[in-house]
Amino acid sequence: MKSGILAGVLLATVSAAAAFAQGGPIKLANVAELSGGGATVGNNWKNGIDLAIEEINAKGGLLGRKLEVTHADSQSNPGVARAQVQKALDNEPYVLLGPGYSGSVKVTAPLAAEAGIAQIMGGEAAELTQGGNKFLFRTSFGQQSSMPKVAKYINDELKAKSVAIVWVNNDFGKGGRDVITKEFAKYSIKVAADISTEAGQADFAADVSKIKAAAPDAVFVYVNEEESARMLKELKRQAITVPLMGETTLVGQKVVELAGEAANGARGHVGLTTDAPVDLVKAFREKFVKKYNYVPDHNGLKGYLAIYMIKATTEKMGKVDAKAFADNLHGLTIKAASEPGILMDATFDEKGDIDRQGFLVEIVDGKQVVKQVLPKLN
Repeated sequence: MKSGILAGVLLATVSAAAAFAQGGPIKLANVAELSGGGATVGNNWKNGIDLAIEEINAKGGLLGRKLEVTHADSQSNPGVARAQVQKALDNEPYVLLGPGYSGSVKVTAPLAAEAGIAQIMGGEAAELTQGGNKFLFRTSFGQQSSMPKVAKYINDELKAKSVAIVWVNNDFGKGGRDVITKEFAKYSIKVAADISTEAGQADFAADVSKIKAAAPDAVFVYVNEEESARMLKELKRQAITVPLMGETTLVGQKVVELAGEAANGARGHVGLTTDAPVDLVKAFREKFVKKYNYVPDHNGLKGYLAIYMIKATTEKMGKVDAKAFADNLHGLTIKAASEPGILMDATFDEKGDIDRQGFLVEIVDGKQVVKQVLPKLN
């Protein structure tokens, strides 16, 4: 019996090796925030990538070829990111992955476009896909897609007439602040306080005091994850009781872990969450936790999806062609029924923006609870 099992294992190994021998590995390059202020973002993204590649290679690879990825650390610094991306492009990857920070995407996207290499990134600033770069693709909603939903929720559900906006002074924060302000104007929602903060800021006491003085009906918080946790703690300390609304960066898993009880009651629109009532997402979460021993945030999902975007697009082409990749991903709808790795049906438009289901969540007893499922637009 044992000899039969051993023979089967050897046969499978030989078959996989034979399949991989049909061509060299397909090389991918990832540049992400593996250290510095964005380390939570970058390491979740990286782990999602590695998990997806492990799965695909275990099943014979992509078109019979093994996927390989190199990981480079941007140190959460746009200048370092640009240097790392140039270095990665010199090795002619099939597709470039990352970065996650919008500011780093902004300075690296022209390099990938000039090389004619598709770049699948995690940035959410609205402007990233508005400049006509046909090689840039999102793994999550851009601010132009998510902020209208947030503003509508604040108007329709919270009935807020005035809102204090707290934003981080970088490309990500400024982009979100600008879009949400325009959306509030459509509902005649007054901006009671417009508060700029800095990336890595540790003390929010003065900012929260300004919110308290403005007495808004609600607070919209749009800063990075670790700063969100500090802001939530200070809001609780100063007994701010009005609804707290944000995006993924306010209600993500890392924020909940860092903020503790102060996160309870925070609400946000999230494009991706491992608490989504979707069987494939639940299965992803189980596999991720088994491999890495922690619950990923949305960045883990984004990294995982990026690889399955590559798989589905390449299988559609029937060949590995870096120059044709972007043209084939534009306008493509990937259905979870035929490619379970994409987790939910997704469509990529001519700008590289993504359309799929979204979720409105609230933190209850330290956990994300999905309150509404927002359908795919098209």
